[in-house]
Amino acid sequence: MGISNLVTDHLESVGATEWSNGGGLPAVGARHPVAQSLRAAGHGVPLRPVHPELVGQSRALSEVLTQVEIVAPTDSTVLIVGETGTGKELMARALHNLGSRREQPFVKVNCAAIPTGLLESELFGHERGAFTSAVSQRIGRFELAHPGTLFLDEVGDIPLELQPKLLRVLQEQEFERLGSARTLHVDVRLVAATSRNLAQMVEDHEFRGDLYYRLNVFPIAVPPLRDRREDISLLAWHFVKKYSQQMNKSIDQIPEETIQTLSRYHWPGNIRELQNVIERAVILTQGNILNVQLEKLDCRPLFRQANRHMTLREAEREHILRTLDETEWVIGGAHGAAARLGVPRTSLIYRMQKLGVPGRRDVYAAFAESRGMTRMSSKQGHSCTTPTRWASFGADSVSPDA
Repeated sequence: MGISNLVTDHLESVGATEWSNGGGLPAVGARHPVAQSLRAAGHGVPLRPVHPELVGQSRALSEVLTQVEIVAPTDSTVLIVGETGTGKELMARALHNLGSRREQPFVKVNCAAIPTGLLESELFGHERGAFTSAVSQRIGRFELAHPGTLFLDEVGDIPLELQPKLLRVLQEQEFERLGSARTLHVDVRLVAATSRNLAQMVEDHEFRGDLYYRLNVFPIAVPPLRDRREDISLLAWHFVKKYSQQMNKSIDQIPEETIQTLSRYHWPGNIRELQNVIERAVILTQGNILNVQLEKLDCRPLFRQANRHMTLREAEREHILRTLDETEWVIGGAHGAAARLGVPRTSLIYRMQKLGVPGRRDVYAAFAESRGMTRMSSKQGHSCTTPTRWASFGADSVSPDA
């Protein structure tokens, strides 16, 4: 199945329910914004997607789906990395659906959601009497997944003391239940995901290096939503249709101003945040035009630059600005920017002075305003600073994105 076929059948989901034999669109569907977007991107007749939530036509998403197609037919371990809310579980399901084990179980475990003391039992099972509350035998997730796929979400949260046992089952496909001396053999493909930097955790002795290299056979990096802005309108229409059906509403219009604002917002919560915004909007909408409360979006400046080729000085300045923004411009203290950057407070202040980074938020606001950062007003009467990509972070060459 080609990447263009993975885009999705959202013309059907948003109202263009029929396709002509020649690949054209009926009159109503052809006028739909999603239909126009797909046609403009050069996609042919979409087929049923590997997963209905995989929506998009951006190059960033297409590159990821190409990697999924390549590795899916194998039994190799895959490590999916990306920020929270980017759709890592959907990628894992796509891997399973495209692989030879598609007819077998797909079992998922969120390692961060299970208390440390119970995770070993959850993964490997236990015998009756193995510990105080073990009143009956329990089958672990590895056994349940045999001979299919086991998806370990947030694998970086697995405690160090449990990692050797996980490494063994990955290498040997065998383990023992808690309280049992009998070795069990399984045939399971492992797909892991994390939003943490495992390589850094290995350096910090928070994650075993041998396990990391065993998991990192085929890494796939899922891009954040801010790196695939051309997909935002498609995703918005997808969620509008989904929640309109659930709530028995008929919403067939999204104002252009809303689409533009959604596309400019930097989405720190990624697709999950967009989904929640659209769900709330559908709840509040009374007619057929989607009513998004744009003033609820936290339109803080996004410290990114359009040109990926930065000097070391520019990269350092951007990183300091981003960290200061995350800490609300608190420099000292246990949760301040200096602690996050791992440097003494005085050293950070010195670097800020050398790089031309103001030390107070109001001074910075005046600095940003002097560089031409615009403000946006909507028909609803709200205003917010637009997320801005700066072409350079040099002290004398800061310019707002057009």
